[in-house]
Amino acid sequence: MNSFNLTRDNFKSRIAQSFSRAAKGYDQEASLQKQVANQLLEFLPKQLSSNPSDTVILDLGTGTGYAIPYLTQLYPDAHLLGVDVAEGMLKVNASQNGHLLIDYICADAESLPFVDASVDLIVSSLAIQWCRDYPAFFAECKRVLKPQGQLYISTLGPRSLWQLHEAWLKVDEIQHVNRFEALETLVSYSDGLTLFLKETEVNKQAYPNLQQLLKSLKSIGASVVEHRETTGLGGRHRLAQLEKVYQSFVHGDGSLPLTYQVFYLAWCKNDR
Repeated sequence: MNSFNLTRDNFKSRIAQSFSRAAKGYDQEASLQKQVANQLLEFLPKQLSSNPSDTVILDLGTGTGYAIPYLTQLYPDAHLLGVDVAEGMLKVNASQNGHLLIDYICADAESLPFVDASVDLIVSSLAIQWCRDYPAFFAECKRVLKPQGQLYISTLGPRSLWQLHEAWLKVDEIQHVNRFEALETLVSYSDGLTLFLKETEVNKQAYPNLQQLLKSLKSIGASVVEHRETTGLGGRHRLAQLEKVYQSFVHGDGSLPLTYQVFYLAWCKNDR
């Protein structure tokens, strides 16, 4: 497994560390991630235009490898690359999919370690919301894709986690929830790629109490917030305040909702 230097970007370093710590228990908590990955995989073409034995597929933000078995079944003769910023995720992935022929690479999606025009298909499910430089991400995807190569992603929109965001605003002025790009803004960064799929989905999760809701976010490594160094929530008093405010969103059955706005997008590289 190759590694890379994260010291240039403290936020990315914290993301990598957080997801590495969460890796062993990730699959038990990743209900949303599995649902979204299943939907994204349904959009993939059943066959690619290139010679199957020469096909290269990049699972970008591969995590613990949930999509790997499906990709190997759909494209059995392809060369599969699993890339993630978190080495801990790649280790769990390799342990679970060690019987499959995959090359694992620890790398940043904004600086891919591949030569130009070398990849036929890039698949990335709920990973690019952790990018800080979207133009760089799309430029890298365009660079490594072969002519007619395709990019499929799922990512989060700005209405994700809105209940948690609004509840925290009534408790303090600290940023506790990451904010995500609007759909048209995200698409505007993909200059040079042709968009052919654009769908939006609202995914609602429910939790028995606030402790389980927050634990779920932490267990999947998603508790790192940009522009905030500390990972603590501020003690029992502040959490008690948050729980009281969150009651305004409670469902009839007493569960607490958390909404995710999910975008499904796909592009083609048309230049020859």
